[in-house]
Parts: sequence; C-alpha cells; structure tokens
Amino acid sequence: MIADISTIIASLLILAGSAFAAVAALGILRLPDIYTRMHAASKAGSVGSAMLLIALAITADETPVVLRALAAVAFFLLTAPISAHLLAKASYSVGYRMWEGSVLDEMPPVDPTLGVAKAPPPQGPVTSVGESQ
Repeated sequence: MIADISTIIASLLILAGSAFAAVAALGILRLPDIYTRMHAASKAGSVGSAMLLIALAITADETPVVLRALAAVAFFLLTAPISAHLLAKASYSVGYRMWEGSVLDEMPPVDPTLGVAKAPPPQGPVTSVGESQ
C-alpha cells in the first residue's frame, strides 16, 4: 500500500517536473531577450529538476541515493538563481540591451571598458561641497 502511494507521488512529481522543464525550454526558445530567457531557465528549470530529483529520492531504496538526490535539490535551488543573476549582470555590463517592451530598467548605466557604473548627473546646481540649492 505504501509502495503504491509512493509510486503515485513519484509519478506525479515526474510529470510535474517534466512539465516545468518543458516550460523552461519553451521559454528559452520563445522569450524575446537574454534576461527573460535566463529567468525562464533558472526558475522553471530549477523547479523541474528539483521535482525530478525528489521523485528519485522517493523511489530510491538506498539511503546514499536519497541523500545525494536531496543534496542535488539543495544545490540546484541555491546556485541556479545566483548564477542567473550574475550572468544577467555580466550581460548588462557588456552591453546586452533589454527588450524594447520591457517596462523598467533600474540598473545604472555601465561603462563597458571599466565595468563600473557611471555616476548619475547631479540633480541641480551645486554651490559647494555637499550642498545643493
């Protein structure tokens, strides 16, 4: 009875994980720019991989296999968003522009030769150091 329930739960997790992985692949193919594509790959791909690995952990008979699967879930959920963020920041700094339909760009302008943000222009006349009118 318990084996049947765990098999059903693992089957549902495999189906859901496969659906998330398919949505991630579709997002990579269909979304307009590198930033939205990275978002699809990191979020949906991580959730899909995690569901598949949890299904493996449920059906595995050996403790080391279960522990490796759960460690891989933690690894995916901790590293995929961070790596996507760093890749997006690096892409922005070398000049990949956002899609024209994007609503908001909160990143400061970056000088590609230096790799640092340019200082924004002052907001009004400056009379002395630290003071503005």
